[in-house]
Amino acid sequence: MQGKAALVTGASRGIGAATARALAAAGADVAITYSASPDKAQMVVQEIQALGRKAVAIKADSADARAVQASVTEAARALGRLDILVNNAGVAYGDDSLENIERMVAINTRAPYVAALAAAPLMPEGGRIITISSCLGENVRFPGVTLYSMSKAAMTGMTRGLARDLGPRGITVNVVQPGPIDTDMNPVDGENAPAMTALTALGRYGRPQEIADTVVFLAGPGASYITGAQITVDGGINA
Repeated sequence: MQGKAALVTGASRGIGAATARALAAAGADVAITYSASPDKAQMVVQEIQALGRKAVAIKADSADARAVQASVTEAARALGRLDILVNNAGVAYGDDSLENIERMVAINTRAPYVAALAAAPLMPEGGRIITISSCLGENVRFPGVTLYSMSKAAMTGMTRGLARDLGPRGITVNVVQPGPIDTDMNPVDGENAPAMTALTALGRYGRPQEIADTVVFLAGPGASYITGAQITVDGGINA
């Protein structure tokens, strides 16, 4: 990925941070967005710079559509180009208040589409749009996650539609569907971890790096004929 430039949203921690570091290790310059953790975002920037790559952190609340648009423009300006967009930012709430419904749909569903619409005109042939969704967007394995599952299921339709729209320009669009991954949002020692682990075929939580490695593959030349696809990385929950 030498000479490529990527934007990873919501990348101050967890899957986003691992993905930003992995893309940099593969040779890309990387911009990240964050909303409330400037210190953590700066640490990721420093780690990328230590790999000899350009890096920039951009404050942008993914619930704000205009901020999402502006972050894409700023990433392309700061890095000099934009080849890869990774829609990673996401939230999960435990109740269905109107405020939570609006914010979750804004962040999990609207923001990836807005970012993709802003990024696509800036991308050359060979561009990549990759969205981090969830295995729960395909299969709802337990109660209490209807809103989250709904917000993530929409990413499949978006991905398939954009794959058709952007295919003539040589831009691929894919969605990655993680299972339980050990992050701050869903720690391996959390109260729900035993039940989640029991649902997997492998009997364990995944690591952020395992999702990052999948993203790097999809962003690279080896995935040039993969588009409109759902790539499930869930330890076998949806098997």
